[in-house]
Amino acid sequence: MSDKSVFTEKQYLGREFIPLTIRLVLAMFCFAAYFFTDERERNGDLLVVVGFSIIIISIILGFLLHFRTRVENKSVMLDGLWTTKLVKIDLNSIVKVEKGTYSRYMFNNPVYNLHTKGTIRFFTSGNEAIHLTDRDGLLYIIGSKHPNEFLRAIREEMRK
Repeated sequence: MSDKSVFTEKQYLGREFIPLTIRLVLAMFCFAAYFFTDERERNGDLLVVVGFSIIIISIILGFLLHFRTRVENKSVMLDGLWTTKLVKIDLNSIVKVEKGTYSRYMFNNPVYNLHTKGTIRFFTSGNEAIHLTDRDGLLYIIGSKHPNEFLRAIREEMRK
């Protein structure tokens, strides 16, 4: 058994398009409100500070890793932020693998190891996911920016 990953993907919290757009619109609103305040009072200066703070937080979130997905040694390993535990899904117990959509909703919150109604979800961004069903009927939904490569890697590891 080799320790080399067949597939590796990193998903970052701050790189999702819709939340990033919302943060930048809020910052622009703060700057516009500052521009239109009369006499540049102290409350107006606070708007500039808040606007720059939103931009700085957005930049920091762009480098904040939410989770990393790896396919190696007949397993899918998901490693999250600081205090999250490593989740290892054994591909020997998987009976069905398919590509599908993550959710029918347009806005989805990033989740890591969310257990609801017989499914376990892992998601940061995008709208496509890999659906893994194990022998017990438990469904793993793993969001991915590269679902075709992820699906190919899983099927390749299951054939070994």
